[in-house]
Amino acid sequence: MAFALTVLFLGREFPKPTVWVSPSRVVALGGSITIRCEGLYPDMEFFLRKAGHLNLQAQSVPDGTVAEFPIPSVSREDGGSYTCDYRAITDQNRWSYPSDPVRIIVGEPSCPKPNIALRPSGGVSLGGAVTVWCRGQRWGVRFVLNKEGRHFPSVDLDGFGAVFPISNVSREHSGSYSCSYHSRSEPFAVSYPSDPVELVVREGSLPKPSISVSPGGVIPVGGNVIIRCRHQRLGLRFLLYKDGDGNHLTYTDPAGSEAEFLITSARREQSGNYTCRYSNRTGPAAYSEPSAPVQIIVAGGSESPATPVLTNPIIAGVSAAAAGFLLPVAFVCFRITRARKGAAQRPSSPLGVLKAPDQQDPVYSSIDEGKQPPTLEPDPGAEGLTYAELDHQVLQAKQGAPAPAPEPILYTAINYLTTLDLTKGYWQVPLDPEARAKSAFTTPVGLFEFLVLPFGLKGAPATFQRLVDQLLRGMEDFALAYIEGAHGEKQAC
Repeated sequence: MAFALTVLFLGREFPKPTVWVSPSRVVALGGSITIRCEGLYPDMEFFLRKAGHLNLQAQSVPDGTVAEFPIPSVSREDGGSYTCDYRAITDQNRWSYPSDPVRIIVGEPSCPKPNIALRPSGGVSLGGAVTVWCRGQRWGVRFVLNKEGRHFPSVDLDGFGAVFPISNVSREHSGSYSCSYHSRSEPFAVSYPSDPVELVVREGSLPKPSISVSPGGVIPVGGNVIIRCRHQRLGLRFLLYKDGDGNHLTYTDPAGSEAEFLITSARREQSGNYTCRYSNRTGPAAYSEPSAPVQIIVAGGSESPATPVLTNPIIAGVSAAAAGFLLPVAFVCFRITRARKGAAQRPSSPLGVLKAPDQQDPVYSSIDEGKQPPTLEPDPGAEGLTYAELDHQVLQAKQGAPAPAPEPILYTAINYLTTLDLTKGYWQVPLDPEARAKSAFTTPVGLFEFLVLPFGLKGAPATFQRLVDQLLRGMEDFALAYIEGAHGEKQAC
């Protein structure tokens, strides 16, 4: 046994190289990656080896220390475990030890890309600690952290996210990070890499800059605001950060000691806390402490239709749900005190406002044939609330009933069974002008009509069921819906 070990390590005298995959070792079918192997010395010949395969790839690097092995169009056969080593070009008997293995995961890109964040987000000093958080949209998957020149072990988690702690931070830890995830079993389902986040490692104790915002106070939607960052030294690069964003928003190299960051046509989502820091333009990267935060509040006015607001789908969904819940409550329920004071100025509403009868509005005349509709009287015992009612005699036309509840189905040989219960699904169905007129109702402050399908109509369930059936047409093998409940099964991720 001792003789066998001697033969195995004969000529292994160079330190093992570092191997990593760019941009990620989790890759979609047809994607492009590059396997990089880095040694300590120039004038070396590198060898890439795949487990289970006798063929190897070789590349000589006479002037550098990094060898690149590109794979321009990845197939499933490219997945697996890889190692690399190197030997001297001038003396081929002198070898390095093999690198640690790196495993490439190849699969269908059926998983949404994850989110990534740093805690703390404002940078970390040498010797400090930082945590990289990666959160996906699938449960029970395997997460991979990506960084140029580094290989991190993957993390299994039963929840939706993974934590990668980094202690005793060094200069080598600075740089751009992203993360990916994949299912735990083959055939793999994979995500694309997350957006990158920049880890700033501060060296020394450079004093923090000062920051100010002009004008102060609340900024109207569409207004302009200037953030100024200042330090007494010249020749600096200033970087602007927003709380919650891991990477800097932008940077500038001013001629003087003050940098200006202009925000034009301000949008509500640009509200938040901002900080800035500075670094050297040349030489080794050295970053200052972040400035004290300044707050920008964008409110009031109205967004232009062309302005891209609520670009984040989660924020947009939450905002739409909140608006859908609050606005009908605000304009259907009125306090008795408002009713006693008479009709107030009509606020904007998701419900269409009908004109008075004397204006001969054709939408209104189709409701009561010119008759004055009854006005709701306040009820002193209703705890200060007055409720509007619809004219059900006109609205509840017989349109049939929804399909009967489906028979139970036994799902077998699947990995995931998903149940979706829609919220306020009827309000996703717009009403045509004729139907809007029939949905009119009165309140102490005026006459209103629905622009979307209201709840409580006899034909509403059947109408909405037909819409859901049309949306799921062609997906009957794995999706089933009854009214607002949708069920789906899917394998892997």
